[in-house]
Amino acid sequence: MSHVFPRHTKANPPVADYGDGCYIVDKNGKKYFDGSGGAAVSCLGHSDPDVTRAIKDQVDRIAFAHTGFFTSEPAEELAELLISHAPGQLDRVYFVSGGSEAVEAALKLARQYFLEKGEPSRHRVIARRQSYHGNTLGALATGGNQWRREPFAPLMIDTTHISACYEYRGRGEEETAYDYGQRVAGELEAEILRLGPDSVMAFVAEPVVGATAGAVPPVEGYFRRVREICDAYGVLLILDEVMCGMGRTGSLFACEADGVAPDILCIAKGLGAGYQPIGAMLCTSSIYEAIESGSGFFQHGHTYIGHPAACAAALAVFKKLSGGLVERVSAMGDKLETALSEAFGQHPHVGDLRGRGLFRGIELVEDRSTKAPFDPSRAVNKSIKKAAFEAGLICYPMGGTVDGVRGDHVLLAPPFILEDGQVGEIVEKLDRAFKAVF
Repeated sequence: MSHVFPRHTKANPPVADYGDGCYIVDKNGKKYFDGSGGAAVSCLGHSDPDVTRAIKDQVDRIAFAHTGFFTSEPAEELAELLISHAPGQLDRVYFVSGGSEAVEAALKLARQYFLEKGEPSRHRVIARRQSYHGNTLGALATGGNQWRREPFAPLMIDTTHISACYEYRGRGEEETAYDYGQRVAGELEAEILRLGPDSVMAFVAEPVVGATAGAVPPVEGYFRRVREICDAYGVLLILDEVMCGMGRTGSLFACEADGVAPDILCIAKGLGAGYQPIGAMLCTSSIYEAIESGSGFFQHGHTYIGHPAACAAALAVFKKLSGGLVERVSAMGDKLETALSEAFGQHPHVGDLRGRGLFRGIELVEDRSTKAPFDPSRAVNKSIKKAAFEAGLICYPMGGTVDGVRGDHVLLAPPFILEDGQVGEIVEKLDRAFKAVF
């Protein structure tokens, strides 16, 4: 009998025994291709010797030194590397233990920034429906994932949400993709004006929407317009790249593809590739200087921020990402896109194939012509997950794709090291799952 508190009390998951490249092998010897990288985490697979050696070497030197007293060489080197590649005016790195912590830190920093500037009325946060920004209360309140939010609504701060840039569901028949993007971006300006410009501190968005909607990229020009609106009203732009960043969509930072840079950026998942829990919040020099020249103290912190072993792991990971591996993501992403299109492009229950790089979404529908989703009671996403797992494929299906209740999709985010033959393996095993369910 296990005393572990699992994610689902009725589940009896197999025991993961060891990793072998893109595969996880359970105690019974069954091999699973990790087609979602867990939750878009394991970008280097599960047995990278350079990363494990970096962790061991750091633990041999010192495993932990509290940042209230010390910094560490891995943290300093990693921060310097991140900033040397970061877009815009991003200049400082605050290390945390995961994505939710990164978003919480970003929200608190945004609030303190305006306090230090003498604008205490700025406290409102605007985000988008069908988004996800983490499971801690501030991050959960910011996200637009309805089923995750609902039980804890009485505990959460008040936030408002505008439409997502979700072309498959949102663009009108007579509307160009560009015009659609400008229209939904315009909702941000309308919401700022409704709330009062002097009350809004930040707009939070994922450059490519992850788990809640399934790898939804923005249309051309959308984020440039968002950036213009934020600048016009003095609102901070916080981009959440926890899932879509660190090379996942074909560039080190996902926002680079849209020609924008944020005021605050959140990363995690692929930063540590699963070898250690780590995330980071990056901010511009002007935000940092407001704290430095004001109180001099960011009123926030966790015990394990800047953990030396975690930073050592992330440093080894980032050197690989910035050393040419990200370019491979684009090439392999194109191959995966082609294979998915050939296999499922005309499937009667596949409504949309989308994404960037090795971050791909498949939206499932009951009727392609009307885009009608399956009845939620059918729990299609859960059936797909189970059937794929039985076939030896780990993927990331979710429900509530359309509005938090209706809709199903499958998210794919395989390791960057996958080979050509493994692209076919993903498609073949997913096809077996589809046949079993449909």
